Amino acid sequence: MSSHRLSRKGRYVAWATAAAAVVAGAGIAAQTSMADTAWPAQKTYTGRAFDACTAPSLAAMKAWKNTGFYGGAAVYIGGRNRGCAQPNLTASWVRSVSSSGWKLIPLYVGAQPPCQKSANQEKFTSSTAASVGASNAKDAVAKASALGMKAGSPIYLDMEPYDIADKACNDAVLTYVRSFTRTLRNATYRGGLYGFSSSSAKAIATATNKTDLPGNLWYALWDKKNTTTTDWPWKPTQFTNHSRAHQYMVNSKEKRGGYTITVDRNAWDAPVAIVG
Repeated sequence: MSSHRLSRKGRYVAWATAAAAVVAGAGIAAQTSMADTAWPAQKTYTGRAFDACTAPSLAAMKAWKNTGFYGGAAVYIGGRNRGCAQPNLTASWVRSVSSSGWKLIPLYVGAQPPCQKSANQEKFTSSTAASVGASNAKDAVAKASALGMKAGSPIYLDMEPYDIADKACNDAVLTYVRSFTRTLRNATYRGGLYGFSSSSAKAIATATNKTDLPGNLWYALWDKKNTTTTDWPWKPTQFTNHSRAHQYMVNSKEKRGGYTITVDRNAWDAPVAIVG
């Protein structure tokens, strides 16, 4: 996400290359039947949210909360491809920022596609997509739980840009995502995906077979429009009822309450972590 895994230039190049080439709420339909499972009620946040490569200090979070501009914050809870260390991100930090009113959004940087151009610590192949998806999801659940993000919380899988016109690669991605989401569901966590409107998010939104795909979609479209509706790229009937988020600006250096942080801006109308 922006410079969180790739350089700003790298992200724009990757985006351009790719473009060239529920449980409670609407997510239950996309994730197939969950009727046999007793699910905690979805916790929804609607408003502005930011994501930063490293979770800010408690002091910075308190100062930023007092300004009232953002109400949600995405944090990178794990994944071998996570780009930054997280010295602040502990269960105590999660409790403290949640008690101060922040709505937290867990993000997991899992394995990436075999056709992706950027270097990655972990990739999957067509033959390993299902097994890696399951193991990544189990790790994501363990990381979220250790931070105090309870069952019923969403976990958003970060899928960076790739060439969705490469059918073998795209099929492998869908297999991986389905396995990841299904494993989350079996552990009573909600599935979500962060991806680009020109590639990875598009692959999910336009897939003919919706079985086991995540019920919440966080799309990157850097048009500087704080909305999840007017620039929604796909059918208006998709991902309704608090299941959308939009990353609309990246690498924004902002000073609030005396603390400067470089963040990406998001319009949020989707599930957030259940804490405490």
